[in-house]
Amino acid sequence: MSKPLNVGLIGCGFMGRTHSNAYRKVYNFFRTPLRPVLKAICDVNADKAKTFADTWGYESVETDWRKLLDRKDIELVDICVPNNMHKEIAIAAAKAGKMIICEKPLALNVAEGQEMVAAVEKAGVPNLVSFNYRRVPAVTLAKNLIDQGRLGRIFHYRAVFLQDWTISADLPQGGDALWRLDVKAAGSGVTGDLLAHCIDTAIWLNGPIKSVTAMTETFIKERKHTQTGKVEAVGIDDACAFLARFANGSLAVFESTRYARGHKALYTFEINGEKASIAWDLHDLHRLSYFDHRDDSLVRGWRSIHVTDGDMPYMNKWWVPGLQIGYEHSFVHQAADFLEAVAKGQTVGPTFRDALDTQKVCEAVLESARKGTWVDVA
Repeated sequence: MSKPLNVGLIGCGFMGRTHSNAYRKVYNFFRTPLRPVLKAICDVNADKAKTFADTWGYESVETDWRKLLDRKDIELVDICVPNNMHKEIAIAAAKAGKMIICEKPLALNVAEGQEMVAAVEKAGVPNLVSFNYRRVPAVTLAKNLIDQGRLGRIFHYRAVFLQDWTISADLPQGGDALWRLDVKAAGSGVTGDLLAHCIDTAIWLNGPIKSVTAMTETFIKERKHTQTGKVEAVGIDDACAFLARFANGSLAVFESTRYARGHKALYTFEINGEKASIAWDLHDLHRLSYFDHRDDSLVRGWRSIHVTDGDMPYMNKWWVPGLQIGYEHSFVHQAADFLEAVAKGQTVGPTFRDALDTQKVCEAVLESARKGTWVDVA
């Protein structure tokens, strides 16, 4: 018999939708020991919150996140607001004894992240940061293959995350829709928004990143701010590329931009080992490319693994082999893993402390770009 778990979600934007969808589906497919109950949605815009509650089935609405945290009937707080609000809400939620799921990146910077880690660990509350790409079945399969030693010693890791939605100089910055272009709300540009995903995946698959050397560029230097109506300097990075060394001795190349015309969300990675290589593409997310040098030379070559069989990560909970799933299911898997771990008194990553490692790499990348030198990751 499952036990209900009351969820209070803060933020009615895109990520609020993905998390709400996950909570609605997770018990139906995974029969988790804890069953999410959509108890309250919180947003400063009351009309927006009421519409969201009606759409997704939340029982109540709050417009002040502090009132949400004061409620005794809220057990899990899900933070889906701009990055500059993560720290204050998470620390308060920890002090209130709530379980916490927080959208990525963890915080605006390492100092904030350290405070958040200290708060959740002092309170002893379950916590998770939503780096959802770990839980795409093909990416989890890649992790399993690496852990099994199938690739052997790793030599190279390369990843890109390309978009094109900010090219227009007429696009403003700030506000509900465009806070990612406002450095005060976002902390950084593609480094914290897109490369953070690549970095988290890389650390999870290949271990700690030791040092980096980076370059960034802001192509459009000024944009009108939606809240002030004034043309203001742009403080975020539009593009970032960096080299890295992992603790295991492997080398890496990372690149991200919002100025790659023709790409809406191209996230790819490739890992080359002494025995085999693997590659993955978000645009074809249910497939994992695999090359094994140990194959007979007559048939040696890249193979495309269709990650839909029941013995593959998460897939026994969905349809029959051959029928694929999509982006939104990674959040369902995240919810399932979190609920299973909480019910068993266990920890599942990425925790706040795990996400702090990614934050440290992001900060080292931005420091390197400013100084023009190699920087060790703290």
